[in-house]
Amino acid sequence: MLLILRKVVMTTALLTYLPQRVLPIAYLLSLAIFSQTLSAQEPPNIVIVLVDDMGFGDPSCFNPDSKIPTPHIDSLARDGMRFTDAHAPGPLCHVSRYGLMTGRYPFRAEVGKWPRAAVIDSGRTTIASMLKDSGYRTAMVGKWHLGFDEGAYDDAWPGGPVDVGFDSYFGIRASTDIPPYFYIRNDRPVAAPTVPIEKNSTAGWSPIQGEFWRAGKIAPDMQLADVLPQFISEANNIIQDHGTAIHEGKTAQPLMLYVALPAPHTPWLPSEEFVGSSNVAMYGDFVMMVDAMVGRVLEALDAANLTDDTLVIFTSDNGPVWYEQDVERFGHDSSGGLRGMKADAWEAGHRMPFIARWPDHVPAGSVSEQLICFTDILATLAKIVGYSLSEEEGPDSFDFSPQLLGQSSTDGSSRTSLVMKSGSGLMTVRAGNWKLINGLGSGGFSKPSKRKPQPGEPEGQLYNLSADPGETNNLYQDNPDIVQRLQKILNETVGSESRSVTAR
Repeated sequence: MLLILRKVVMTTALLTYLPQRVLPIAYLLSLAIFSQTLSAQEPPNIVIVLVDDMGFGDPSCFNPDSKIPTPHIDSLARDGMRFTDAHAPGPLCHVSRYGLMTGRYPFRAEVGKWPRAAVIDSGRTTIASMLKDSGYRTAMVGKWHLGFDEGAYDDAWPGGPVDVGFDSYFGIRASTDIPPYFYIRNDRPVAAPTVPIEKNSTAGWSPIQGEFWRAGKIAPDMQLADVLPQFISEANNIIQDHGTAIHEGKTAQPLMLYVALPAPHTPWLPSEEFVGSSNVAMYGDFVMMVDAMVGRVLEALDAANLTDDTLVIFTSDNGPVWYEQDVERFGHDSSGGLRGMKADAWEAGHRMPFIARWPDHVPAGSVSEQLICFTDILATLAKIVGYSLSEEEGPDSFDFSPQLLGQSSTDGSSRTSLVMKSGSGLMTVRAGNWKLINGLGSGGFSKPSKRKPQPGEPEGQLYNLSADPGETNNLYQDNPDIVQRLQKILNETVGSESRSVTAR
């Protein structure tokens, strides 16, 4: 009975998004079937799966030429919506996660302090705090990378997930190649990192690829190869427990679960069953393992009878660490034809595979070309759950729920521009099909990262992404009016935390 009521309320909530000419019919039909007006909205469970360093060209559903099978990620695209112009708010792990959590561009914050202190200010609205205030049970499993106010290992560490809106947390402070290595539950280290671990690398790969990790100390209860499956087990236990509570009538509270997998970021450590399973060596094997882990989360939703009532969002935090020589060596383009890689201002640094599935709400097998950014998840979920954001909450967040539900936005509130900072500090602004980078070079890991213009060269980069998605033809000197217009948007956005400015 609870499931039937839940579906009825969710259907009524969806009436908000129907065309006006359909509303009277749909409303009367709901009255006839249920004999009452259901004014209360019961929003869906929400599961956000964020993988790490997976390129736009890795999942087969985004790149038909991918040499890495990704059947479980592909199934989300088959049953949901692919966004082909979705962007991380920055091309690095910690900056991307800040934008996702807060709906705020990461260049507005001191994100670089994460190794020693919490990055998210106390009291700032996050997707977790907003959903918790909206009646959700909120849980996070995985890589945090937004800092704690660190202390002794037997003390509580403030400023992490449970202090910004999550009811529970199990995970690691950063990547599995950044020491010290240890688990954290809620706000306390599980065990202190006391065992020395030597640095590791893999012959035949660059220094930041393969089975790479840095020297440091590791907790006695941790093995780096076990981290990924451990996180999936934790996440699936949460799903199972919540499904049981729902079906036993112990709660009607919806669940928000954020699963931040630290892979296929280095170290590439595919378990034995995946070794040799791809044609792209250990990287492809590890991506296949990540895909299988995503599949285990989807299977847990099925087993708990929560699939139909759950909005699943899948994406990656930034671009891959995959060089041109890797493309030539394996015939696999992790960037999917885009230019660059992780940390770059070029598209491959921040244009991400992004999929949303919500049965009977998001059209199956659909594609959206709407420009979106991870910062927009806050406003979109707020709309779905009926939370009204103030101007101070998520100032760089825009609601893309109309596109998500297969409709057109008619109120002019959709995102039309995007601003971000690259790994080495180059600023990028996107407006329509035009993209301006305020300097020369990649701005990130691709060489050269930055360089001064030679005599006669332009000072920056301007690309028409509609005609030139690979960013091969710099039109900076040919279009001074467009450069000036985009520079103005950049200046105004950096100087103001206002949706009206950012949306221009």
